[in-house]
Amino acid sequence: MRTTVSISDHLLKVAKRVSVERNCSLGEVIDEALTVTLISLPGAAAREEPKPFKTFSGSGTQPGVDLHSNASLEELMGS
Repeated sequence: MRTTVSISDHLLKVAKRVSVERNCSLGEVIDEALTVTLISLPGAAAREEPKPFKTFSGSGTQPGVDLHSNASLEELMGS
């Protein structure tokens, strides 16, 4: 859904930086931040089950892989 909101310049810059680091859209970063914040509130709606990662074999990432760190992924890929 599309909507318009006012966000402080500082938070927008941080969110844009995170979207570039994670290679995802600004909307995805804002959606995740709102989800994390709102789910933690008392009386929050039932938690949505996380979606599993799609894999070609096995049951997820290999041990030691940190999907939240571009630097560690780059190191593992040998770039």
